[in-house]
Amino acid sequence: MFNFTKKIRIIFYFIIVNSYLLAQNYTYKTPARDGIGKVYLGREISKIMGHQGADWLERNSREIEEKPSVVIKSLKLKSSDIVADFGSGSGYFTRLIAPKCSLVYAIDIQKEMHDINKFILQKNNINNVKFILGESKKTNLPKNKIDILIMVDVYHELEFPYEIMSNIYNMLKKNGKVVLVEYKGEDKKLMIKPLHKMTIDQIILEMENVGLKFEKQIDKLPKQHMLMFTK
Repeated sequence: MFNFTKKIRIIFYFIIVNSYLLAQNYTYKTPARDGIGKVYLGREISKIMGHQGADWLERNSREIEEKPSVVIKSLKLKSSDIVADFGSGSGYFTRLIAPKCSLVYAIDIQKEMHDINKFILQKNNINNVKFILGESKKTNLPKNKIDILIMVDVYHELEFPYEIMSNIYNMLKKNGKVVLVEYKGEDKKLMIKPLHKMTIDQIILEMENVGLKFEKQIDKLPKQHMLMFTK
């Protein structure tokens, strides 16, 4: 009886392990010019944009080119909401979100980006932002606190997308939402490096792989997709 039970446990263990590996579905290839050679569900992951690119994030033409104000309006934020700006970078979106909600968690893996964000927030007298230094496989977000998590042109750079999105899924409130903004992969004329763009189908595939449900597309941006998912 003991041996039979032990065999069942071993079989169950291998089923769990194999399911996890299947869900991750990472493969490897020779890196493209702007890629890391790691492929997730058919998509090569791009290199991360370093803090040296902060000036591009803060460019004066961004509102004209990409309509970030439309992104914020489409979130329909409430004053009681707690929002996570994931991959917050220099804080361009942090500053737009903070006046409209209770609290913003600014998460970034680069301390240098946090330093830039803090400096600009202080200049603008915005003080309802908490900073979290993220990790490659873990967000370090508090559990059951987040109403909305937004990533703007960030998701395609995650080195471990399965682990990060699984962690986000577990950290969200019961009815929490994830909003992804990504450059349109279907638009071949869009002058953005190919690995920094994503198609709608690919975004939905990867979100559903961690259990997030596609809720709606907000088709109001000139260059980017805006997709909303629920837990």
